[in-house]
Amino acid sequence: MKLPDWHRHNWSGHLDYRAARFHQPTSVPQVQALVRDAAQVRVIGSRHCFNDIADTTGDMLWLGHLDVPVTIDAVRRRAVIHAGMTYEALCPQLQAAGFALPNLASLKHITVIGAVTTATHGSGNAFGNLATAVVGMEFVNAAGELVELTRERDGDTFRGAVVNLGALGVVTRLTLDLEPAYLVQQDNYERLPFADVFAHFDEITAAGDSVSLFPTWQHDWVDTMWVKRRVPNLTPERVPDRIFGAALASAQPSGAPPTDRTLTPFAKPGIWHERLPHYELHDPTGLGNELQSEYFIPRRHAVSAIRAVLALRQELAPILGLSEIRTIRADDLWLSSAYGEDAVGIHFNWQKKWVGIEPFLPVLENALAPFGARPHLGKLFAMSAERLAEVYPRWRDFSDLVRRFDPTGKFRNRFVERCVLGA
Repeated sequence: MKLPDWHRHNWSGHLDYRAARFHQPTSVPQVQALVRDAAQVRVIGSRHCFNDIADTTGDMLWLGHLDVPVTIDAVRRRAVIHAGMTYEALCPQLQAAGFALPNLASLKHITVIGAVTTATHGSGNAFGNLATAVVGMEFVNAAGELVELTRERDGDTFRGAVVNLGALGVVTRLTLDLEPAYLVQQDNYERLPFADVFAHFDEITAAGDSVSLFPTWQHDWVDTMWVKRRVPNLTPERVPDRIFGAALASAQPSGAPPTDRTLTPFAKPGIWHERLPHYELHDPTGLGNELQSEYFIPRRHAVSAIRAVLALRQELAPILGLSEIRTIRADDLWLSSAYGEDAVGIHFNWQKKWVGIEPFLPVLENALAPFGARPHLGKLFAMSAERLAEVYPRWRDFSDLVRRFDPTGKFRNRFVERCVLGA
């Protein structure tokens, strides 16, 4: 079938997909048959990637209707799910069984496989990106065969395959580590001086289980700071009136929020999956009004990198809406933004002005280059394949893994050829 209207472009609407055919398989055998018969295959999720990572001129698959039920092993604290699920569909099922995921991204309508395959993350000194919850995966290879990998059995191959950019095959099942369900309270602080950020970065990011700083870079302070902490019950917890120079603010941050979304409630405890995301889009299938980039810095360079971005405030002013600074725990997944050491993500919500953003990205990347910045692989960046191989230590190993699992190039597209195999 042809692409449905809302699958003809990505969420921001600035990238049109070129797929010749669009499929919505309902079973794993159907996925196998489609892959076996196709010359080129890519998978699309919530369309929340901002580059051409999901694009193809061949067959595009959407896995939201796979008939793979969620199964929970309460003893081992693990869940098996179909990879096309969204977190919005998955999390209430986990909660009903008394379990939770350790963290979530800012949005919950994104697909689990989309988040995993691009190392998308939440925030927190003690929490890795969402891919670190994966302990097992099943995917369909280029021959249409099922391949199963587990953390315990497959070692380095597994660590290379989890964050896979869709280049190894079509992931159909994931096994996730769980923990007991918990409650979260989110509180809002305003006007945190950058001087405090520079002097007390570790203490500030330890103020809660998850801490997000939101600067516009146009002031000498961080505009807002959201602190999420786990709490024992639904009674609101008393929190500090100040965190260094930032004052506890009202339950609604100052400034008008975007009209296309509802902010997660403040100062009121709630179920983990209702508080960890920052907001809920009113219409996730609608057209977004922003573009996004994100760069990850080794935590030891966080303050220097923030200073470097501040030095670009004049260039940022006409093209940036808002930024977010978050922390991510180190892991051992090859293409993870936090591979090998704790990281800090600096996220940029651009205005929808690609003509101004495109020439600025190399300027921004040059400013962050001394700190070994890695781009979010599902967002906008300008780095060459050679530079990606410098900042991601296992990049060329992943290229070899792609050639091993997909020798005929069935899952390649412009992104894979340009960024992965061009290194």
